[in-house]
Amino acid sequence: MDVVLVQPEIPHNSGCAGRLTAALGVALHLVEPLGFSLDDRYLRRAGLDYWPMVDLHVHADLGAALEHLKAGSERPLADRLKWFSARGGKSLFQSEFAQDDILLFGSESKGLPMDDVDAAGGQRVYLPIAKGVRSLNLANTVAVALYMAMDRAGLPLPNNDGEYVVDARASEGLTPGQIVNKK
Repeated sequence: MDVVLVQPEIPHNSGCAGRLTAALGVALHLVEPLGFSLDDRYLRRAGLDYWPMVDLHVHADLGAALEHLKAGSERPLADRLKWFSARGGKSLFQSEFAQDDILLFGSESKGLPMDDVDAAGGQRVYLPIAKGVRSLNLANTVAVALYMAMDRAGLPLPNNDGEYVVDARASEGLTPGQIVNKK
């Protein structure tokens, strides 16, 4: 399973997504343009010292990201994409997921490109919210969606017994800009 943030604008949200993907062993893909630098202090702070554990990829555009992700499975790419939108589709809680699915989330102010979302058909997913609320926080949406998707796909969640073991690379002080796999 992979998480893709398309043109994220707020470093805190991407940092939280980085921390989450490190905690769950899932790759994080950021699609440019980004609304911040990969060395932004708020991005780094939100991800704490977990950045060395993040499998971080940055792509020049959505097409490049999808081309890279196509290689991850024998299933057709279109079947693997889950387009998260506040504007319709199928509720997250009624959706099915597979282990090689790709969860796509749009920018905080614009969401995903509407042409792509409209073309997604049955692959469009939303989190239920009250009619008077425009959207949910991106980091919160990614967290709820990723846990639910992994559980529904039968992927193992970490066996957390409450013990914390510091990753050996945590003391290196690496920034997202130093660990990124740029595509």
